[in-house]
Amino acid sequence: MTSSILPQLDISAQQKSIPPLLGASVDELATWVQQQGQPAYRGKQLHDWIYNKGVRSLADISVFPKQWRSELAETPIGRSTEHLRSVASDGTIKYLLKLADGQIIETVGIPSDNRLTVCVSTQVGCPMGCDFCATGKGGFKRNLATHEIVDQVLTVQEDFQRRVSNIVFMGMGEPLLNTDNVLEAIRCLNKDIGIGQRNITVSTVGIRDRIRLLAHENLQVTLAVSLHAPNQGLREEMIPSARSYPIKDLLAECRDYVEITGRRVTFEYVLLAGVNDLPEHAMQLAKNLRGFQSHVNLIPYNPIDDADYQRPRGDRINSFLTILKRQNIAVSVRYSRGLDADAACGQLRTQKSKV
Repeated sequence: MTSSILPQLDISAQQKSIPPLLGASVDELATWVQQQGQPAYRGKQLHDWIYNKGVRSLADISVFPKQWRSELAETPIGRSTEHLRSVASDGTIKYLLKLADGQIIETVGIPSDNRLTVCVSTQVGCPMGCDFCATGKGGFKRNLATHEIVDQVLTVQEDFQRRVSNIVFMGMGEPLLNTDNVLEAIRCLNKDIGIGQRNITVSTVGIRDRIRLLAHENLQVTLAVSLHAPNQGLREEMIPSARSYPIKDLLAECRDYVEITGRRVTFEYVLLAGVNDLPEHAMQLAKNLRGFQSHVNLIPYNPIDDADYQRPRGDRINSFLTILKRQNIAVSVRYSRGLDADAACGQLRTQKSKV
């Protein structure tokens, strides 16, 4: 999928109408610089300064002629500004980033000894309204553009002064409601920043026909489906969109994904005490996934102010895990990082970002 994301106007044209350059490939940038009367090799230089040096203004690109830099000064690259940050005791950092139109989004940098993971947002807010998720309770404003998604990764990479190794599309928003821009961002992150597709995970609550669409894109990304319930009735209580997309149809589409791509599906399952963590729920889940090329991530609930759910006790978590293992379901428990900075799974909408 290609898109015309670069300006084809003279630099002296209305600056506000010029799209940002971030998200463009080296070939697109070469075409653009030639439209400005510059040699094609300037496109490679521009690509290097945007993606490797993290330049925020074209006026700062010292290898460009001084006169041309002056003319380019108002051409937007497409970088956000840091509004606020929260640092957790485990080193995780949540960033509140201000976009060009003043909207605030959240992204999370999660460091470990061998990797740096970025949890990126794809929308301002989220329209899905999942009852246990802070983002869903904040409403929906708009989709993020490609450059606004890519910018989050560059922001974390620059702040940590380390190469980003992994990306999870698990921040604010439903990625498959912003499919075109998410796909463009994945290609940019892969080809322009150098992050392997196998190190990228796209999470979705399930949008009808979009999982099959993703399967036909011939990507090597990991698909993570936010299931969170083993039956239709319970899933409808937790996820409003499940009313129009029954769990049996969702699982059928996931099986098609496995058949088309040859890649397993990860199922995310947030454990809520007394709601979906009972032994019978584990058995129902095992029945649904038996024979499925999949892996289950059990996520003990991370508390938010706007919901009255509780995290299960450790013995309940272990019991659920054991039942699935005995039913030959590949499963693990994922304890979220950044809990004390409201940066854990399901917490992305703090009091500060609401303000």
